[in-house]
Amino acid sequence: MDHAATEQAALSRIAAAQDLDSLEGLRVEFLGKQGSISGLLKTLGGMSPEERQSEGPKIHALREAVTNALGDRKAALEGAALDARLASETIDLSLPAPEAARGSVHPVSQVMDEMAEIFADMGFAVATGPEIEDDWHNFTALNMPESHPARAMHDTFYFPDKNAEGREMLLRTHTSPVQIRTMLAVAKPSPGGAPVRVIAPGRVYRSDSDATHTPMFHQIEGLVIDKGIHLGHLKWTLETFLKAYFEREDIVLRLRPSYFPFTEPSVEVDVGFTLVNGKRVLGGQEGWMELLGSGMVNRKVIAAGGFDPDQWQGFAFGVGVDRLAMLKYGMDDLRAFFDGDVRWLSHYGFAPLDVPTLSGGVGTAA
Repeated sequence: MDHAATEQAALSRIAAAQDLDSLEGLRVEFLGKQGSISGLLKTLGGMSPEERQSEGPKIHALREAVTNALGDRKAALEGAALDARLASETIDLSLPAPEAARGSVHPVSQVMDEMAEIFADMGFAVATGPEIEDDWHNFTALNMPESHPARAMHDTFYFPDKNAEGREMLLRTHTSPVQIRTMLAVAKPSPGGAPVRVIAPGRVYRSDSDATHTPMFHQIEGLVIDKGIHLGHLKWTLETFLKAYFEREDIVLRLRPSYFPFTEPSVEVDVGFTLVNGKRVLGGQEGWMELLGSGMVNRKVIAAGGFDPDQWQGFAFGVGVDRLAMLKYGMDDLRAFFDGDVRWLSHYGFAPLDVPTLSGGVGTAA
């Protein structure tokens, strides 16, 4: 058999292959299980030793030449295909890039920003304090006696060790300790005191968990200390804030007598609502919903903050940030705020650079 002629014919056909499918057909024809060259290799077993010694190297050389030719042609065809694709799939760099997925602002963060903006319009500064607090700032300075139920283990997360001053350490149960720390910070450089007008937003901790309570939640408290302050100032402040926050002018408040150890007198604040399609919408007076607690700062708390209660008066209030978010944006389960479900956040979250709603300001303070 003329192996040189067979090789030449095979190489010519391989070189003439126009695409990868045709080339694969030639590979099967020559080197497949039933291929012509594979058939030649099978004949070696029936040859005499002399014939095998003579024909074997020629057949193996033929197979190697065809194999190399197939590989070279495949590389050439793939390169040509890539060049054609690159030529046809050009990128227009003048077009804007596709919009990438962006993170969103959590509703709690958004509400805190809205509240800070509104209170800033009324002259309030933002004050902060530690989340790991001692029992003097968290309870005692706020006129909460040793027997007060809020000090019980089932309500408060205590740490096993006391601090260097021998005080119990705990996770703060409200942001009210910030009020004490702020008053002390003002009274120390200014003996006799100076006006205070702050809000204290932040995380607080209590041992409770259900659809409307979680072990950790967010709270914002307000404190005003000045001379000549009375309950009317408190009502105006809350009413002005709620109108700006809910973006409605028909917000109506009702103050009910209550009891808190750190305020006297103390009042619960109810806000009027209207039923719309079976749902409560704040505004109007079809019904009343309890919203927050407030009152005039107790004389003992003013004294604990370093102020003379015979000269200085003030009011304080506190409200849950998570609850305000639920009321404004139609959420029905407080626990979802902390589940970390991206589907929930994509539905309720806010675009960081395109927030759909922000306070428009509260106008001129009275």
